[in-house]
Amino acid sequence: MSEHTRSDRRQFSGPALLSFGFRPFFLLAGLFAVLAIGVWLPAYEGEIRLRTAFDPIAWHAHEMLYGYLSAAATGFLLTAIPNWTGRLPIRGRPLALLAGLWLAGRVVVAASEQTGWLVALVIDCGFLFAVFAAILREVVSGKNYGNLKVVTLVFILLAGNVTFHIEAHVTGAADVGIRLGLSGMMLLVMVIGGRIIPSFTRNWLARRPEGRMPVAFNRFDVAVILCSAIALGAWVAAPTALPTSLALALAGCLQLVRLARWAGERTLTDRLVLVLHVAYLFVPIGFLLLAGGDRIGLPASAGIHAWTVGAMTTLTLAVMTRATLGHTGRALSANRATELVYGAIVAAAVLRIVAALAGAQANLLLHLSALAWIIAFVAFVASYGPMLLRPKAG
Repeated sequence: MSEHTRSDRRQFSGPALLSFGFRPFFLLAGLFAVLAIGVWLPAYEGEIRLRTAFDPIAWHAHEMLYGYLSAAATGFLLTAIPNWTGRLPIRGRPLALLAGLWLAGRVVVAASEQTGWLVALVIDCGFLFAVFAAILREVVSGKNYGNLKVVTLVFILLAGNVTFHIEAHVTGAADVGIRLGLSGMMLLVMVIGGRIIPSFTRNWLARRPEGRMPVAFNRFDVAVILCSAIALGAWVAAPTALPTSLALALAGCLQLVRLARWAGERTLTDRLVLVLHVAYLFVPIGFLLLAGGDRIGLPASAGIHAWTVGAMTTLTLAVMTRATLGHTGRALSANRATELVYGAIVAAAVLRIVAALAGAQANLLLHLSALAWIIAFVAFVASYGPMLLRPKAG
């Protein structure tokens, strides 16, 4: 990165919250995660009624995927892309407009019974379209063509969201839109996770005694991602077909091997690094649970929540905590509050997977999972919110 770019970043005179993409979007993601799950169970059980055109389950799926996860992913991408391209970050008024568009999407989806489905589609999907256009411009202007694959994955998320709205309006369900969005987000986890997990692990292990190091990205990783992409494509198109189950099982086994190559067992004493490996472990778990779906009678929700709560949410929290510490000038170490965040979200993931398999005890486990989720995000907002609102330390 050039000295000119560094100097320009220091000269930003607006509010700290709008100085970098991670600040508003990580804060909004954390706050919304508490609100959305706090509302979800009462809505699901009929205790409150949302004025949304979606049924409670569809609203929950949509807002977790295209609300929380899209905000967290946007915060990461808007922060990482300037480092990839050497260009100035999106900040100030453009960043405020992006955050405002995301907020508007949450409002119109929640009130889509009044606004109408088409208004909700245009405003809600307008956010991901704006993110897609912004990062495409940055990647192309910075001639960082290797990261066009990330832009493509954001476009898949956008396509999934458009499909979700149209499908829900026409058929009353949004199964394809959910699977398409989940597949796009899973591919983003595989690509970004495969970049940052071995890198952060190697950086940490380099300061430790000699031992096994993460294997560098090579053709094996390309083959695993390609195989996983094919399996996900089959799952979107024909989720219950036997070839889909076989492809999902193969992808799950390959993902386990991929994770084992990153020397995660050597990171037990550093929670900031260890949590990345724990999060990625839910990737193969999700593949294998979905592969066993119709073959051995496992509910699809077990595999889906292994991905959404286990892999995606745990990884986003790991990235949000680490990036906030690093970009606000603080030491990269996990204090008690951070360990609570990690422990609670992993507990939420395990409880939610077990709830899908539990039968009679499912309702209790579902509530315990929701409680653990809320604890994780309340701890995140309480501990990291002030860092996101204030100027960089030092």
